[in-house]
Amino acid sequence: MANSIEVKVPDIGDYDGVPVIELLVAVGDTVKKDQGLVTLESDKATMEVPSSADGVVKSISVKIGDKVAEGAVIAILEAAGDSAAASDTKAPLPPAGEVAAPRAAGEGTPAGAPPSQPSPASGGRSEAAASAATNAPATPAPTAASASGRKADVECRMLVLGSGPGGYTAAFRAADLGLDTVLVERYASLGGVCLNVGCIPSKALLHAAAVIDEAQHASDYGVSFGQPTIDLDALRKYKEKVVGQLTKGLAGMAKQRKVRVVAGTGSFISPNELEVTGEGGTQLIRFEQCIIAAGSQAVKLPNFPWDDKRVMDSTDALELADIPKKLLVVGGGIIGLEMATVYRALGSEVTVVEFLDQLMPGADPDLVKPLADRLKKQGVAVHLKTKAAGTEVVKDGIKVSFEGDKAPDAQVYDRVLVAVGRSPNGAKIGADKAGVGVTDRGFIPVDRQMRTNVPHIFAIGDLVGNPMLAHKATHEGKLAAEVAAGEKKEWVARVIPSVAYTDPEIAWVGVTETEAKAKGLKVGVGKFPWAASGRAIGIGRTEGFTKLIFDEATHRIVGGGIVGVHAGDLISEVGLAIEMGCEVADIGHTIHPHPTLSESVGMAAEVFDGTITDLYIPKKKG
Repeated sequence: MANSIEVKVPDIGDYDGVPVIELLVAVGDTVKKDQGLVTLESDKATMEVPSSADGVVKSISVKIGDKVAEGAVIAILEAAGDSAAASDTKAPLPPAGEVAAPRAAGEGTPAGAPPSQPSPASGGRSEAAASAATNAPATPAPTAASASGRKADVECRMLVLGSGPGGYTAAFRAADLGLDTVLVERYASLGGVCLNVGCIPSKALLHAAAVIDEAQHASDYGVSFGQPTIDLDALRKYKEKVVGQLTKGLAGMAKQRKVRVVAGTGSFISPNELEVTGEGGTQLIRFEQCIIAAGSQAVKLPNFPWDDKRVMDSTDALELADIPKKLLVVGGGIIGLEMATVYRALGSEVTVVEFLDQLMPGADPDLVKPLADRLKKQGVAVHLKTKAAGTEVVKDGIKVSFEGDKAPDAQVYDRVLVAVGRSPNGAKIGADKAGVGVTDRGFIPVDRQMRTNVPHIFAIGDLVGNPMLAHKATHEGKLAAEVAAGEKKEWVARVIPSVAYTDPEIAWVGVTETEAKAKGLKVGVGKFPWAASGRAIGIGRTEGFTKLIFDEATHRIVGGGIVGVHAGDLISEVGLAIEMGCEVADIGHTIHPHPTLSESVGMAAEVFDGTITDLYIPKKKG
C-alpha cells in the first residue's frame, strides 16, 4: 500500500540556516531514491537534499530563499510498499567546503524532467542552461518498430549520429572510456554544419572583413593603405584551408581513437538499428547504445523562390559565389548580422530587415545599440518591425516588397539572404521507429543525463532545445558519453554564453536586464564604458562597454554583457564568475592586467560596489 513519508534535511555538519536556492522537482513528479529534491547553498558548499525513497512528490515544504537546518522537512512523498522504510536513512551530503559538481544524478530521472527554475541567489540558472531538460513531447512516445532480423554490416557498443562539435566530442569521449564506437556523418568530412558550413568558415571570413575595415581606418592614426582588391578565389581558398585543417585534425583523432566513421545519412529502423545511405549504398548498423547529434538546418521561408540560386541560406552565403552589388538580409539575428558584416566589408550595399523591434532579439537593447550605430555609419540600411512580404523573380534579381510602419519601397536585389533561424532535425531521422519521442517542432526531449524516453538512446545539441550553440552541444556530448559508460553525472551548467561575431562583437551570459525586469528579479547593474579604457582608446574602439548584473540581496553576480572588440573572448570570465558564485568584491578585488580590455570586467564590479576610481560617479543624496 502507499505510505506518506517525510524527506528531511540530513546531517549537514556545523551549518545552520542554510538557504534553499533551487527546487529540483515539482508536486506530482515521480522520483527515485537518492534523486536530488532541492539545492542548498552555504558560504562554502552547494548541496542537494536527496530523496530517501522511491515515490511521488505530494507536497514541497520549502520555497526558494527559505533557510533550513538538519531535520527540517523538505517534502512529503507517497511511497509504495517497503520503500517507506527508507525514510529514516540519512543520505550524506557533500562534505563542508566541497561543491557538488557534477552532482550525482538520480539513476531513474524521467525523460522530459522539467528544468530547474532560475533564481538570482543561484546565479540565475537561465532558461538557456535549463534547456538540456526539454519539456516532454506534446504527443505520446511512438511505438518502436521491431528489429529487422537482417544481418548487420556493422555492429558496435556506441553509435553516434552526427559529427558536429557535440557528436565528435561524444564519439571521442565514448572511445576514450573504452566503448567500441561508430560515428555516422552525412558530410564528406567530420565536423558537421558548424565546422564545414557554419561557425568556422564564417569566422574566417569575418576575420578578413575585420582586416579590411581596420585598414580603411588606419589613416586615423597616420597609416594609409590603398583601396583593397578582393581576390574572391583566394579568399574562398583561405576559408577552405581553415576548414580543411580542422577536419583533417578530426579525422586523425578519430583514427587514433579507433572510432569507425561511416559516411552517409542515417535513419533508425528499430530501437537498436540504423540504416545509413551513402554513395556506396545502404549499410545496416546494429548498436547497444546511441547518441543522437543530428543538429538542425536553416529555416526556409515558404514565400521565397528557393529554386533561384540568388536566394540564399547561410550555407549558400558562405560559398562566396560572388559579391552582390545589392544584398538583402532577411533576419536581424546573429547569423544575418554576421553575414551582413562580411558582405559589407567586401563591397556590397547591404539592407537588413527584421520583423521584431530590435536587432539581435534576446540581447539587451543597450548592448545592441553600438552595433546598430556603427552599421548606420557604414551605410547599412536597417529596417525594424518590417516584414519581407512578397518576392518576384525578375531578370536583374529578386524583387522584394515589404510591410511595416516605415517599410521601404519594393526593390530589386542581386541576392537575398534569408537568416531567420534554424529548425531541429529530430523528425528527419526516423526517431519514431526507435520509439524516441519527438515534439511537433522537431525537438527530442531528454532528461538531465541527456537520455531520451528510450533508456539506451541519448540526444544532444540543437535538437534537444535552445540555445542552438556549438559549445552547449560539446558539453552535452561529453556528458552523454560518460553517462552511457556508467558514470553518474547530470547537466549542471548554470549559464551558457552567447556571442555575435559582428563588429563590434556582442556577448552576454546569464540573466539579462530585460529578463530580470520581466521576471521581477531584484538586480543591480555595474557598467563601465570603454571610453574610459586606456586600451580601448589606444586602439580607437571606445564605443563598447562592459556591464555586470548582480543580485541586490546577495551581491552575487547573475549575468553580464559586453559589447566591443573581442567581447566573445572576454565573456568567459563573467561565465566563470557566475558558475563560482562570485560576489562583487571577488571580481573587483581580482587584479586584472593594465591596460587591457579585460580590466573593464573588474571595473564594472567596482562601479556597482561604489569603489571605482577610474570614473567619477557622484554619490546619490538620500
